[in-house]
Amino acid sequence: MTSNSLRSLRDLPAQLGGRATGVQRTRIEASPQFRDGQFSNTMPASNPPAANMPRVLVAMATGRAARRPHRPVPLHTPAAGDPTGLHVTWFGHSSALVEIEGHRVLLDPVWSQRCSPAPFAGPKRLHEAPVPLRELPPLDAVVISHDHYDHLDMATIQDLNTLQAVPFVVPLGVGAHLRRWGVPDSRIIELDWHETTRVADMELTATPARHFSGRGLHRNDTLWASWVIKGPTRRVFYSGDTGYFPGFTEIGTQHGPFDATLIQIGAYDTNWPDIHMLPEDGVQAHLDVNGGLLIPVHWATFNLALHDWAEPADRTWRAAKDHDVALAIPQPGQRVDVDNPPPVDAWWQFLTR
Repeated sequence: MTSNSLRSLRDLPAQLGGRATGVQRTRIEASPQFRDGQFSNTMPASNPPAANMPRVLVAMATGRAARRPHRPVPLHTPAAGDPTGLHVTWFGHSSALVEIEGHRVLLDPVWSQRCSPAPFAGPKRLHEAPVPLRELPPLDAVVISHDHYDHLDMATIQDLNTLQAVPFVVPLGVGAHLRRWGVPDSRIIELDWHETTRVADMELTATPARHFSGRGLHRNDTLWASWVIKGPTRRVFYSGDTGYFPGFTEIGTQHGPFDATLIQIGAYDTNWPDIHMLPEDGVQAHLDVNGGLLIPVHWATFNLALHDWAEPADRTWRAAKDHDVALAIPQPGQRVDVDNPPPVDAWWQFLTR
């Protein structure tokens, strides 16, 4: 076994994160979302039918070539620009930078080569990160939707803790992971659904989602959330990972309309619709929250499902046309001006031929 492998095994317990104790645990247990010893969805999630498992296993073993691009994914070096106004830079999967009226919020940053507790196993990146972490501009907040490895990455958090003097705004319980990784209490803000914190001139609100959590044997010990980012005059909604549910309409009523939405549209299957939306559901969720420009996320970077690599973008584009939804599908690293978005050019389709 190599020295890197031995080091990875030593790091494995830390990768699993921490568990809340003391005051933090008391707060978790007082949450309306915490029932029978764990966090729960407002709508229970159903289990995949056992009869479908043979189909899933066969699909996992076949069709692998279609689940990755056949050519290199084009990457952009994000151009430095005036952070005023409203801009979104998608780095791949669900990692994105929201620049809103002079402030910057980084969503679910994952810069590691694998979204896994071990760097030698698990889903590997299909493209590099468009920009090194050290080259990101000064941030005002890092927002995390939940604690799964493709959204919360230990190495990235530790690097950001060193590189940026920035608060980490997370759902209840996720702070225990950050504390174990060396982030000081003074930089951790934990929120329950419907709670808001103010950072600079922004309001960051944790809103409901339909998902689950867990990095090891303990499941649903931490909360998951969608997020509202509100500047003085502009608003952005980020879905996090979620199945479709009626709560989107309530979010739109309470917090919308939104100038832009970042909506999960990838890693879906008919066997798990309660935890990941189909692309058509994502477009409907955008409509439910009263969104302006739709920017799809949670696709292209990691192979986490059985669908073809390009299918999420194709289906989202088609559904957006059907519902007359304004859509931007940027390449990784491309900075989108929400008020003047680039036309959809189907760049992903050229990578599958």
